[in-house]
Amino acid sequence: MIPKADILIVGGGLGGVAAALAACRAGRTVVLTEETDWLGGQLTSQAVPPDEHPWVEQFGTTATYRQLREGIRQFYRQWYPLRAEALALPDLNPGAGRVSKLCHEPRVALAVIDAMLAPHRAAGRLTVLTDHRPVAAEADNDVVRSVTLEHCQDGGRQVTVRARYVIDATETGELLDLADVEHVTGAEARSEYDEPHAPDEAQPLNQQGITVCFALSHHEGEDHTVERPADYDFWRAYRPDFWPGPLLGFQAPDPRSLESVPRTFEPNPELDPLAVSADQSADAGDKELWGFRRILARRMHRPGAFDSDITLVNWPLNDYWLKPLVGAGAETGAEAVAGARQLSLSVLYWLQTEAPRQDGGTGFPGLRPRPDVTGTPDGLAKAPYVRESRRIRAVTTVTEHDVAIDLVGPYGGTKYRDSVGVGNYRIDLHPSTGGDNYIDIGSVPFEIPLGALVPRRVRNLLPAGKNIGTTHITNGCYRLHPVEWNIGEVAGALAAHCLAEDVEPHQVQAEDKRFEEFARGLDRAGVQRHWPDVRGY
Repeated sequence: MIPKADILIVGGGLGGVAAALAACRAGRTVVLTEETDWLGGQLTSQAVPPDEHPWVEQFGTTATYRQLREGIRQFYRQWYPLRAEALALPDLNPGAGRVSKLCHEPRVALAVIDAMLAPHRAAGRLTVLTDHRPVAAEADNDVVRSVTLEHCQDGGRQVTVRARYVIDATETGELLDLADVEHVTGAEARSEYDEPHAPDEAQPLNQQGITVCFALSHHEGEDHTVERPADYDFWRAYRPDFWPGPLLGFQAPDPRSLESVPRTFEPNPELDPLAVSADQSADAGDKELWGFRRILARRMHRPGAFDSDITLVNWPLNDYWLKPLVGAGAETGAEAVAGARQLSLSVLYWLQTEAPRQDGGTGFPGLRPRPDVTGTPDGLAKAPYVRESRRIRAVTTVTEHDVAIDLVGPYGGTKYRDSVGVGNYRIDLHPSTGGDNYIDIGSVPFEIPLGALVPRRVRNLLPAGKNIGTTHITNGCYRLHPVEWNIGEVAGALAAHCLAEDVEPHQVQAEDKRFEEFARGLDRAGVQRHWPDVRGY
């Protein structure tokens, strides 16, 4: 039996988890649902080490996001055989990956997220329904009344949950479609917001590629070659028009310059992981593939504890962009996920059998997929990494004119009277289903306007992730881990505040006194709403 809830949060990714924490801290009863059996979204079930800004160790996140990061570090300090020098580091990077100052295994993040939620579950404030996906929503008079969820494993058994507020924290903005909330998919026309990088005409099916990540270790002298994937011949021969060679190869565009650049691949390098620097403002770090998203560095630990590093494959080679995930129907979306899985399996098989080695040979049969790391039978992530969602038609839409460094200057950017958080990342769009190459341009440290979380019409549904009021272009910098957490935390806090004060989100956003009262609560909770004097990159 599902208890009556004040707030229903559909989607258990980082935004959904942060929303649940904020609402439960405010004393509200919450039902949190998740399509997979792991909470954490891109950090866990999608197996993506966090992409973060260069100041993340000092400022630029919410207090609870810092608690998550510190909890992950403390897990390694307490349970892993770290060598003394690593154990003493306050800014420990367990995997010594170059993409982030905190690269780690998905299961560790899952353990910390479960621990953060545990007191609220014990108190009866929080009910978590994993393996549930939304299939219908009832709405009238601009209010979402209920959401029907289907169990993904138990014969399609359904449950309907009613709540006064509904938060869409799904990876693709599914409730926006189910509840008929005005939204947009893909790329807006240049005429809509005059964005320099927008296409001339709207392209709703032009969306960033998805990626099915997977985990690898390497064991020289062993043979872990997988069965030849069904679509391997297709992917082995596939050469995109805008690519310098076959997709399955170590030659690929540099995202920022689009020049053809070779990638290197050397499993288990001897470089001391404590010498690795992770700062994407200085070096994107993506040219050396093994170390780019490494999540366990064997030499970070006492000798003999691990016989291999573990790395996460989320590279140019396994971005999938042949079919859109949303907007073209469920069948096409399912085909996109299946195609992305086949691509990743083909990348794995190519690495094991045909990839060029530095010693002149070919293939790395010692590469072992790690299902124990991803929690799946084949070592692929439980869910695809989704970079772009349906997005609400919001009270405020963030455009390229608000954040692009070439338009606003390195110290510019829009300052919002209703700022409810901050973030920073380059405007980073991966190759798309519309045939676009990378769009990777400089941006400035930005603010998150509350108006981007408020739908124009619907009164009790709030977005909590990549479904806020950004454009196809600005989604490229608002889509990363700490920003999604910030958005979710604000959504949960706003729903709880509206219930306590008997007001609606539109009123909080529009009326200065009501917003100031809400903002004081965010300030007390440690939600940073403005940046100090820092420069974009």
